[in-house]
Amino acid sequence: VQLQAYGGGLVQAGGSLRLSCAASGLAYTVYDMGWFRQAPGKEREFVARILFGRDYGIKYDDSVKGRFIISKDNAKNLVYLQMNSLKPEDAAVYYCAARIYDGRFHASSGGYNHWGQGTLVTVSS
Repeated sequence: VQLQAYGGGLVQAGGSLRLSCAASGLAYTVYDMGWFRQAPGKEREFVARILFGRDYGIKYDDSVKGRFIISKDNAKNLVYLQMNSLKPEDAAVYYCAARIYDGRFHASSGGYNHWGQGTLVTVSS
């Protein structure tokens, strides 16, 4: 599985960005696709999750609920993260991740075994 995240950039607080994750090499029917982020000096943390191959299973961290929207394009193997009302504390490197879905939700980065290279999101106050 190969993942490529892109779409990061500099945005003012209150603004919006849309991140994309292109996935290839998906050999199984259902994949758990996650977005994580890591700010300098902090641990990588869960942001949102969606399932390729299922129409349920969207999850968000409480810190982004109501502001971020995760979506997908099954035909193109793309996962999106629409980020609205951005705050300075949202600034981080954002990573997309994948794992074969096992019927459970994993909020820990250790639960995912495929990672993209990360895309930097900077939010100015």
